[in-house]
Amino acid sequence: MLEAGMKAPAFTLADKDGNLVCLQDFLGKKVVLYFYPRDNTPGCTRQACAFKDAYQGFLDKDVVVIGISKDSVSSHQKFAEKYELPFLLLSDPERQAIEAYGVWQEKKLYGKVSFGVVRSTFVIGEDGTIRKVFSKAKPDSNAGEILAYLEGEQ
Repeated sequence: MLEAGMKAPAFTLADKDGNLVCLQDFLGKKVVLYFYPRDNTPGCTRQACAFKDAYQGFLDKDVVVIGISKDSVSSHQKFAEKYELPFLLLSDPERQAIEAYGVWQEKKLYGKVSFGVVRSTFVIGEDGTIRKVFSKAKPDSNAGEILAYLEGEQ
C-alpha cells in the first residue's frame, strides 16, 4: 500500500454517468480518495452515507471526495441515486487505480482466503502528493476522522 509522502498514482476512470475523470483534473485541490469493496453492501452503504452527511464540511474546505470500487458505471449510478450521494463515484472494473494504490489484497473471512478491496482512504494534497493514509478504514467513522485530520492540517 502507498504511504504518506509518495506521489499519488494517476488514473482515468468513468464516473456514474460514463464521463472520464482524471486525478490530474484536481491538481490545486485536496482530494479524499476512498476505496470500498462493493456498492449496496451494509458497510459500504454506511461509509458512503457518512461521507454524504459530512459532505458540506468537505465542500467548506474545498476538498474533492471520490469513491472508487470495481462496480460498473450502472451500479454506481443506481447506488448514487438510491442514497443521493453528492460526490464522485468512479468505476474501476480492471482494478487500474485499485492495484496502483495497493488496496487489492488478500482477505480472510470465516477462515476463507480471497482477494478483494481493503477499505482504505487517501488524502491527496494540492500538489498530488499523498498526505495521509487511512488503511483498513471503518465505515462509520472514516469521514469524521478525515474531517478532523483536515481541521488539524489547516
